[in-house]
Amino acid sequence: MPMTFGIYPGGLLGDERGIVHPVSPDDPDRVDRALDTLQGDAGTLSVRAYRSFATTVTPNPPTPADPYAHVRRGRTLDLVLQFREPTGSLDGWTGFVREAVRDGGPGLASVQICEEPNLDLPPVDGSVPNVLEALVQGVVAAKDEARSLGRRVAVGFNAVPSFDPADTFWADLGALAGPRFRESLDYVGLDFFPDVFRPVAPDGLAEAVTAVLTSYRRTSLPKAGIPDTVAVRVCENGWPTGPGRTVERQAAVLETVIRTTAALADELNIDGYSLFALRDADSGAEGIFPHFGLLYDDYTPKPAFAAYRRLIAELGR
Repeated sequence: MPMTFGIYPGGLLGDERGIVHPVSPDDPDRVDRALDTLQGDAGTLSVRAYRSFATTVTPNPPTPADPYAHVRRGRTLDLVLQFREPTGSLDGWTGFVREAVRDGGPGLASVQICEEPNLDLPPVDGSVPNVLEALVQGVVAAKDEARSLGRRVAVGFNAVPSFDPADTFWADLGALAGPRFRESLDYVGLDFFPDVFRPVAPDGLAEAVTAVLTSYRRTSLPKAGIPDTVAVRVCENGWPTGPGRTVERQAAVLETVIRTTAALADELNIDGYSLFALRDADSGAEGIFPHFGLLYDDYTPKPAFAAYRRLIAELGR
């Protein structure tokens, strides 16, 4: 089935240590031109954005700073609400979620509650106490607010693949979540980056993508009591360039991952794919995290930019 495609258009990102700021501020006009080009004649494109909740510390800055400015030409907003309160206190959390849904307006198509709650690393929510409680309460609050406003907003959460047989995240979520949570849940997202953190041979990439997506649907989600009727979507996927990582290989990897995902859409009820990210945070920096962009940090394109545009035109709604 056709999928909804999207992209994160900001420069700010996180690595294994914390927040990475772009070498230059986001340029809204260049972002819009790039989004227009990517979208082409497609009816829609999802714009991914992040907002953080914290009361005892300064929350991470929203990124991109004004995502609503890019919601035009049929584009919609895919809003991520991160739970970043280091004490784990839930005071004010559901109010924050409800306010974000209200402020989203008619362009708000989906709300993701928490960011990678099963990954214990500093920039994501799995490192924060009470993240499971925040996840459950946030999903219920977001759906309740959307219904009260009479808006069709898909509400969900995301996670990363787990290869640890002792991991209890999904079972713990299933034990905590009740009927209201499951009734409020429209999708479960997957953030995965094949051949980035664990090398995969080129001729084995499609098989690896198939295995991860199938295991997520058939093994992980049932542990939490999440049925096949709840859609899966790829919320973050990408492949960085840099030393030993050619721009040609980036385009080839993304083509394989996206085509494999689209081919599994009917079987696994996959409704969307979002790419991370539009441009590099810093094309001259060391390490892999600043180099995920389809564009260099000065907004000049890599070959993967044209490849993604072509795939959107061919496989998108």
